[in-house]
Amino acid sequence: MKKLEKIYEGKAKILYTTEDPTLVIQYFKDDATAFNAQKKGTIDQKGVMNNRIATKIFEHLKNNGIESHFVELLNDREMLVKRVEIVPLEVIIRNRAAGSLCRLLGLAEGAKLACPTLEFCYKDDALGDPQINEYHIRALGWATDEEVRTIKDMAFRINDLLKKFFLGLKIELIDFKLEFGRVQGKVILADEISPDTCRLWEVGTGNKLDKDRFRRDLGNIEEAYQEVLRRVSSQV
Repeated sequence: MKKLEKIYEGKAKILYTTEDPTLVIQYFKDDATAFNAQKKGTIDQKGVMNNRIATKIFEHLKNNGIESHFVELLNDREMLVKRVEIVPLEVIIRNRAAGSLCRLLGLAEGAKLACPTLEFCYKDDALGDPQINEYHIRALGWATDEEVRTIKDMAFRINDLLKKFFLGLKIELIDFKLEFGRVQGKVILADEISPDTCRLWEVGTGNKLDKDRFRRDLGNIEEAYQEVLRRVSSQV
């Protein structure tokens, strides 16, 4: 598949058109950002690792009935994906308290939650991706009520699948971010699922294997991503 015009560049990825108007190439960068791009840096080979980790996860979800924009892995840094109209929402699923939930509610990091929680944020870097609710979504026309129901259902199904998937790798899925897009009026999973978008703690040690190592200057960032790739790649 030939790469043509660049149509979008974000903090972690670039999208290019192809000769097929329904397909685009998603290129993974090594750039790293945190705190809504207030902190910037580079993680060596991050793009390569995230591309391969996301591929494995998309394939696992497909095998379990979750449709995404993923089509195929092209090379170390690129995957072929369906061209979607992105729903301007970030969907956060939390299994334990971490990050902004701790700051917001005064919870200890790692505190157990009685059940998984779901949060919506408006996808807008300039505004800091503010947290919103379903009334905002309806009032501003970002998604229909039916689409919101679909997104919530898919998000919790994905959480159930990925908790089990990672637990089999001796990793606990603490929380993660999802994005969705529309294709011919149908909502499907989009973006990526990787250590950039998940909090992943090693079972037994609590060792962080995700972008918190960059956010909090914990060191051994590349090694953490590489370890996730190694474990994910061991799955057949």
